[in-house]
Amino acid sequence: MKKVILFDLDGTIIDSQEGVTKCVQYALEHFGIVEQDLEKLRVFIGPPLRGQFRKIYGMSEAQAEQAVKKYRERYVVKGMYECRLYPYVREILQHLREKGYILALASSKTESACVGILEYFGIKSLFDLIGGATEDGRISQKAEVLQMVMERLALPDAADYLLIGDTRFDALGAKAVGMDCLGVTYGFGTHTELDQAGVVGICGSLPEAEQFLERWDSSVLAEKAGTKERLTQAD
Repeated sequence: MKKVILFDLDGTIIDSQEGVTKCVQYALEHFGIVEQDLEKLRVFIGPPLRGQFRKIYGMSEAQAEQAVKKYRERYVVKGMYECRLYPYVREILQHLREKGYILALASSKTESACVGILEYFGIKSLFDLIGGATEDGRISQKAEVLQMVMERLALPDAADYLLIGDTRFDALGAKAVGMDCLGVTYGFGTHTELDQAGVVGICGSLPEAEQFLERWDSSVLAEKAGTKERLTQAD
């Protein structure tokens, strides 16, 4: 039975497309790059920003650092609020807390931004811990964030955790630390990429994810009970 449920932020808790893409657009303008089609900038949602600026626009490390600074210049003032909660987020978080799960956020977005967004929507108190990337980029990859969260919760066994996320970056990050990941398709990833990344299940909504978790825990308890019964018979 899982003890801790971890949630990604962008594409899992919030639809952040407008804010992220407009801030990337703003950052690119600093370098004289004009991108009118915001759909092309969806690739910046999820993975670390520095890496995406370097990969997609061929920026040097110094340029990518400057691009991130310009991105945050707009983001902290306006971009972080250009988002919306996905349906049933508040209800599902409350249900899981009532069932005794430890709830934590694990995002590649900076931790300060994560806190600000959760406070903005009034759901910060529903999380036992909020984990995000560091401002200096020292911790930015999903696996690094997940490892940090495990250390801060002082629960070192990855088998106690389930990450709920919407992209392959979530699934691959979880795999890197030995953690299971449940994929959701209402965000920015696809069913195919999640399946290929090795998620334990794929759901189309948070209520479906909660049902999956209930079946998961029931099967684990049944398996343990069966094992105990077999051991008793053997004795």
